[in-house]
Amino acid sequence: MKGPGVTPTSYVPQEQLYVWALVNPAQPTLVGPLGLSALVPDCATFSYQPDWWHFALSEDLPLIQGQVFSAGERGSAPGALDDARPDRWGERIIRFVDRPARLSVLEMLLFAGDDRFGALGVSISAQHYIPRHLGPYPQLRDLAQLSTAVEDVQAQAPMTPDIQRLVQPGVTLGGAQPKALLQTGAGPCVIKFSELGDALDTPLIEHASMTLAAQAGIRVAGTAVLPLPPRHGRACHALTIQRFDRAGPYRLHCLSARTLLRAAGLHESYGDLATVLLRLGHPERQVAQREELFKRMVFNILLDNTDDHERNHSVCLALDGYYDLSPAYDVLPTLQNLGYQALAVGQAGAESSLDNALTGLSEFGLKRPRALKLVREVARVVDAWVPHFVAHGVCAADMEALAASIDRPALKQQRRAFC
Repeated sequence: MKGPGVTPTSYVPQEQLYVWALVNPAQPTLVGPLGLSALVPDCATFSYQPDWWHFALSEDLPLIQGQVFSAGERGSAPGALDDARPDRWGERIIRFVDRPARLSVLEMLLFAGDDRFGALGVSISAQHYIPRHLGPYPQLRDLAQLSTAVEDVQAQAPMTPDIQRLVQPGVTLGGAQPKALLQTGAGPCVIKFSELGDALDTPLIEHASMTLAAQAGIRVAGTAVLPLPPRHGRACHALTIQRFDRAGPYRLHCLSARTLLRAAGLHESYGDLATVLLRLGHPERQVAQREELFKRMVFNILLDNTDDHERNHSVCLALDGYYDLSPAYDVLPTLQNLGYQALAVGQAGAESSLDNALTGLSEFGLKRPRALKLVREVARVVDAWVPHFVAHGVCAADMEALAASIDRPALKQQRRAFC
């Protein structure tokens, strides 16, 4: 049973909130209470209900009745619950649009809303699932207004009813990129916009990057672009992303690589993430998943996607009880020419080189001949990035900026060596 929902104006700060599992949204199931630590300021604590036995939310939240879990860090929640917090954009909406009476980590968890990433919800009640009320979500006819409202939030314009109606915390997991949930005929999807200071048409570039990755045999979240009114004489777009944390009427429990690696006590590296996949994945799917992760690492190196941090990788709990690597998302060139990735690549740490990528093959379960074949598959696709991006409508000015990174000698020579 679901209650009427909490609003920013009706909310009264609570000493305890409650985590519910929404794997079947028609039958929410109480998982356990959330509180605030008495030892660490603004730090959430969690424990399981005595009758919760279905699955551990993450490896660092084992099913131990009576155990009180805490991350021990300010502004954090333990284990998988930290993935249920809003991302930076969602937190910005809560702080400046919702403005609840208190702004602890408990409010961040509650006000992220009923349709966050994954299958967890947060309620003010242990008897009924009463979340922060969201919606109705904007529809395609609201796109121009939604784009304006997002810009107003970024410009810190005064709050209006339209902003409050259209811009809601919505989906979590990601970063600071402005985003919302959009209702379409095919169901809700995530929609992302450019930041005000973006000199490039970032949504269109991300769409081109994601579809290029798909050509390399990488499983990606489905994307499309919607045209927006031009800004300063330049074409603008919004990016729509299909939700991969939903399976028909069901919601999938998801974990970020950050949570996975922390729970396992491992480093933030592609190789260590591959090791986790070996342990948590279905035996018949482990080989394919670890090869997939290796190809994503190679693609990110060659496309200069150095924002491949641990929250930009995740797994979903399949209905058979095993975890699968989620489709790739947030894949696009960062154009910083850093020369190192956010996650460690091989024995040379985070160095953005294919030689480095080939030093840790055992962690991916790969022999060198197979690894070289996968590298060649990706390199050949990335080598054709120019006609692909042009075919997707990326303008000449943006192509010039992209080429300065993707075709700089350090990267171009690497991929040509394998073409």
